[in-house]
Order: sequence, then structure tokens, then C-alpha cells
Amino acid sequence: MVEQAFNGLVSGAFYALLALGLAVIFGMLGVVNFAHGAFYMLGAFGAFVLLDSFGIGFWAALLIVPVLLGLAGVVLERLFIRRLAALDPLYNFLLTFGLALILQDVVRSRYGVQSQQYGRPGLLDGSLNLGLFEYPAYQVFVLALSALVCGLVWLALTRTKVGMIVRASTEKPELTRALGIDVARWVTPVFGFGIALAGLAGVLAAPMRAINPLMGADLIIVVFAVVVIGGLGSVFGSVAAGFLIGLISALGNLYVPALSQTLVFILMAAVLLWRPAGLFGREEGLV
Repeated sequence: MVEQAFNGLVSGAFYALLALGLAVIFGMLGVVNFAHGAFYMLGAFGAFVLLDSFGIGFWAALLIVPVLLGLAGVVLERLFIRRLAALDPLYNFLLTFGLALILQDVVRSRYGVQSQQYGRPGLLDGSLNLGLFEYPAYQVFVLALSALVCGLVWLALTRTKVGMIVRASTEKPELTRALGIDVARWVTPVFGFGIALAGLAGVLAAPMRAINPLMGADLIIVVFAVVVIGGLGSVFGSVAAGFLIGLISALGNLYVPALSQTLVFILMAAVLLWRPAGLFGREEGLV
């Protein structure tokens, strides 16, 4: 049971990173980015392409791919998202949904539907003794790095000047503008940062998951449920819900396998009936 719970925390690490990116984007822009799963997929394929075509290994890809995808997110926000910002949020939702389909089909046309394989980095190719059991070193690394990144983002948002400006721009944009702060200048980098987090999750997934064009589509629905459970726009809530859902899903697979595919959605319905804003959500802003 303990090992299964640890498996759940590792799965939750991916949910947390993806949900964190979604929460940051929604909190700042009010945009439900349906293309988030596609950028997660591009992160995994980016690591694969760097190794297969350029001989660039995992550790370099861990830095290069999120940066490149973050820049792609900046371009996307500048060219498309910003133009629809003044309209109903449904328009940006439809835009990102269409973008996700386009990206999936572009990758599928180049690599087909067969899954690609990506080996684990040599330094992490083994097991660690965790006391009660031995566990793959790479999974331990994924869990530790995800927790570190989520923690650093939370500290940046709550303890730094830039983070406070981002939070103020989210919660009270009119008051923030009245204080002489240009809210619009922070929208683009925040969107790019959210996309970079999805790319980071994709690179981390490459040695563990089958790399294929639909890997993001299979995951994004669960991640949306995680964000709703945690509270839309809540950074802490999204991260906490990510790890919680990973843990509950793993234990559900063990004890109630018949409900393993629907357990997260049952939990989401229960949370919304109890707290419509989610476990840690508020009406607006990052918490």
C-alpha cells in the first residue's frame, strides 16, 4: 500500500505541475487554456527530438525545452490570445481547443501514432532504498523536482516584489493600474511561464510515459478536474489538489478498480456541491 501511495504521489507530481501552469494563466488572464495538454506533449517530443536529431541529452533538454515552449507561449499570447481578451472567455477557450487539435495533427503527421521511446538519464537509472521498499531513482527525482518547482513558484508569488505585482494585477487590476503599474506588461510573461511549466512536465514525462501525439489529450481532462477541485486560479489549491488526486487515484486503483477511471470526477462533483469555488478557491485572484 505504501509503495502504491508513492506511485500516486509521482503521478500527482505531473498533475501538480500542469495544474500550476493552468492556475497561473487563468488567475492572470482568465483564460482556460485547453492547449495546455498539447504543450505538455510538445515538451516530451521536444526532449525526444533533441536527443534523436541533435544528440542533446535529458539534462540539457530539461532547460532548453521549457524555455523554447515558454517563448512559443509568449508569441501565442501576443498574436492571438491578446486579440480576444476583451471578448467572451469562450472565444479564447475555442481558440486554444483548436490549437491543441492542430498541434496534435502536426506531430502525428510527422511521427505517426506509434509511441516513441526515451531512455532514462544514466545518473537516475537505478533504484533507491526508501526504507520500506526500493523505488526507481528517476521517479523519486520527478517527485522531488516537481515539489521544488511548485514550492519556488509559490514563494515567488508570495514573497517577491514581482510576485506581489502579479497577484495584485490578478486580484485588483483597476486599483493596480491606479497605482501606476502597467498590468498588461505582466500578462505575456505569465502566459509564457505557464506554458513553460507544461513543457517541463512533458520533459519529465518522456522517460516514464509513452511519447505520442495524444498523450496530452489523455491527461488534460484530469488536470482540468484537478484545477476545479483545487479552486480556479488558486496556485496552492491546484498544487495540493494535484498531489491529492494522484494519491487518491492510486489508492482507488488498488481498492476500487471498477471506479478508477471515474473517481476523480466523482470527487470533483462532490467538492463542487460542497464548495462551488473549489477547496481553496476564491471569487477572483490567486490565493
